[in-house]
Amino acid sequence: MMFGGSFAPSNVMNMFVVDPFTLFYQFIAVVAALACCTLSHAYIETYKDNREELYILMLISVTGAMLMVASSHYASFFISLELLSIPVYGLLAYTHQRGKSLEAGVKYLVLSATASAILLMGMAYVYAYTGTLSFTDFPGLYGNQLAQVQQIASLADFIEQLKGFLAQPMILLGSGLIVIAIAFKLSLAPFHKWTPDVYQGAPAPIATYLATVAKVATIGLLVRFILSSGFILVPSIVTVLTVIAVLSILVGNFLALRQVNLKRILGYSSIAHFGYLLIALISLGYASLGSVSVYVVTYTLTTIGAFGAVALMSSPYNNVDEAESLADYRGLFWRRPVLTATLTVMMLSLAGIPLTAGFIGKFMVVIAAVTTEHWFLAAMVVVGSGIGLYYYLRVMIVMYMTPPDNPRIDAVDHWGQKVGGLMVLGAAALVLIIGVYPDPIINLALKSEILSPLHFLMSQQH
Repeated sequence: MMFGGSFAPSNVMNMFVVDPFTLFYQFIAVVAALACCTLSHAYIETYKDNREELYILMLISVTGAMLMVASSHYASFFISLELLSIPVYGLLAYTHQRGKSLEAGVKYLVLSATASAILLMGMAYVYAYTGTLSFTDFPGLYGNQLAQVQQIASLADFIEQLKGFLAQPMILLGSGLIVIAIAFKLSLAPFHKWTPDVYQGAPAPIATYLATVAKVATIGLLVRFILSSGFILVPSIVTVLTVIAVLSILVGNFLALRQVNLKRILGYSSIAHFGYLLIALISLGYASLGSVSVYVVTYTLTTIGAFGAVALMSSPYNNVDEAESLADYRGLFWRRPVLTATLTVMMLSLAGIPLTAGFIGKFMVVIAAVTTEHWFLAAMVVVGSGIGLYYYLRVMIVMYMTPPDNPRIDAVDHWGQKVGGLMVLGAAALVLIIGVYPDPIINLALKSEILSPLHFLMSQQH
């Protein structure tokens, strides 16, 4: 019923919309958050201070994430974004005895506050010109009402009116600032400088949370904002998104080549992955939801597994720091073969190797670009994946090398019996299952539609 064609969207206080798109992304966010909780349980088991507050902060933040993907109003947009972000400051600095953790929290606080200021400025410009805070109301602000658009000819005229309205300098400036603020939150290039330091300093389960729940909610909000408001029709906005996507792919992959810290490698690779995701949105516009949603699922599953392995290897409260350096994973296969196999599956999936979930996600992005003859963008996905293959293979090779005589850090013997270990094994199994049989996920993603009036009309046109 939730993902069927008969599902009617619920408008809550003109600030939130509950439709299949909302439910799909909320489900992903909740599952990812539960996975982060299972990793946190083992991670802070020997933590001497309060452990319960971590889960409270995570619960508050997840509430913000769920509200974000349902937002249809700038007020709910901003409040839910802050409800997501503010607890994350505390989560990042939760293990403040580690200097890196406190540093990560402060860095994220400063840069997140900057992004929030830019976001508010953009909203102010848009509101000053339009007089409304609802970004789904733009089509009703001029000329023909959406409900009166019946014929394709009148729809074409309507679209031209919409483009002209959205191309007004004040609206363009405001929407540009909003896109930049969201790019900050998604750590897209060139607004990515905070990412590697924050990922490296964050406790491993919180880095997992930041890379999955926070980013899933933010990309869901960006997709709804861009499609419901009609900004995807404005050439200048599409150009900005294209530049950000290409820069993210190049910067994320090239900077990851030089890293010897696994968390920094995963941080930089996440920049590239959201560049790929933007390409699907740019290429297909209103027909992109299936490709975007499939990529979000495959990315989330794989990232949970990769960061989960790092969390299981880390024992920061047994007088040993986190397992960050690639040297910590040298010869892991000879000590923990199952954990090594799990991390290998995740690296192959991130690289987009066939028979893994990551391949399905990248394949759909390439198909989206090729279908609309965006040859350059399709080439960027292929080139980026080729570059990424090098550093993912480097991680795998290190794990199968001759082990050191006295490894500095190791996963506990019974890691697979812990809830976090079982979750990581389950994620690895799903990555392989989706890689072989992706139909259920693809069908579900295709049904996760945004039920806004403008999206309905544009879908009819396609």
